[in-house]
Amino acid sequence: MIVDDEPLAIERLEILCNDHPVIEIVGTANDGVAALRLAQQLTPDLVFLDIGMPKMDGINAARALGLMDKKPSIILVTAYDNFAVEAFDLDVVDYVLKPVSGERLGRAIARASASDSEAPSSTGGASGGSGNYASEFWVSHRAELIRIAAVDIERIEAERDYMRLYTAGRSYLLHQTISALEERLNPEQFQRIHRSHIVRRDLITGLRHEGGGVWHALLGEDLSMRIGRKYLADVKKLAGK
Repeated sequence: MIVDDEPLAIERLEILCNDHPVIEIVGTANDGVAALRLAQQLTPDLVFLDIGMPKMDGINAARALGLMDKKPSIILVTAYDNFAVEAFDLDVVDYVLKPVSGERLGRAIARASASDSEAPSSTGGASGGSGNYASEFWVSHRAELIRIAAVDIERIEAERDYMRLYTAGRSYLLHQTISALEERLNPEQFQRIHRSHIVRRDLITGLRHEGGGVWHALLGEDLSMRIGRKYLADVKKLAGK
C-alpha cells in the first residue's frame, strides 16, 4: 500500500514497484486517516508511508499501524531527513529519502522481505539482545539515511554536537549527545572509557600504564585510546582488577 498526499509521488512509486515482482500494490491513500481505514480493510504486508501529510502525518500513522492485529512492515518515504530518531523508535523497515531511485527502493524492498522472513521471536528495531538497548542506529550518509547495526560499531568519538560511529573501514555521524547514546548501548557490549570515547568491549585487547596515572586502552596492534580518570576503575574491571 502507498500513502502520500502527492499524486505524482504515488505514481512514481507505482512505476518503480513495477520492477519488483514481489510487490503488488493493493491500494493507495492521500493522508494518514485514510491510510488507517484502508489498512484495516486490506491488511497489507507492507506500507510505503510519506511523513508530511494533512490530517495525520506519517509518524502518527506509523504508530497507529503498529497497533494493528496484523502489523504491516513500514517503509517511510519522505523529503525530510530529520525524523530518523522517530523512525528508529517506530521500528520501521527503512527510511528512504525523496527523490527515490530505483536502486534505493530495491534495497528497501529487499530489507522488508528479509524482515518478513525472520522468525517471530526476532526482536528487530529498537532493541535486541538483552534489555531494551538499541540493536541498530539510523545515520545520515550522503543523500540517504542508512542503518548501522550496533554490533558493527567498533568505537564512538564525540565531535561537538555529533557522535562519530566507526565501523570496519568507515565512519558515520549521528546527531546525539554521548550520554544519551551511552544509555542506548548495551553495557555488556560497550564500554565508556573517556568523556569523549566509547569502545566495543570485545575489541579491547589490553590496558597499558603510561606512568603518572595515565592509562590507555589498546584496540588491536595499531590503536590506543586514553582512558579518562573517571572511567578507569570501570575499565579495569574488564581485566578483573
